[in-house]
Amino acid sequence: MFVGVLVCDLLLPPEVGSLKGKRSVVRPLVAELRRLEVAVAETGSLDLHRRAEVSAAVVAATADRCHEVLDRCERLVAARPELQLLDAHRLLRSDTDD
Repeated sequence: MFVGVLVCDLLLPPEVGSLKGKRSVVRPLVAELRRLEVAVAETGSLDLHRRAEVSAAVVAATADRCHEVLDRCERLVAARPELQLLDAHRLLRSDTDD
């Protein structure tokens, strides 16, 4: 069993001037990522208006499947024209890791 995590650091558009405005950008992204059958949450930069950290996690039988799903997630985030993907990093663990 493998668990893969993708953490995306995002810059939101200049017109986002409040946490309410931020929520209106992040919520649709989270909903769209969930359609890829991953667990998703806003995990960082919670008090900043123009920054967001969104993480997605997947559990799969193989490392290749984890990478495949996380690749789709990263492409989806990068394709959003209203967002700038500043950084994306991954973590992959298996049930045999110590």
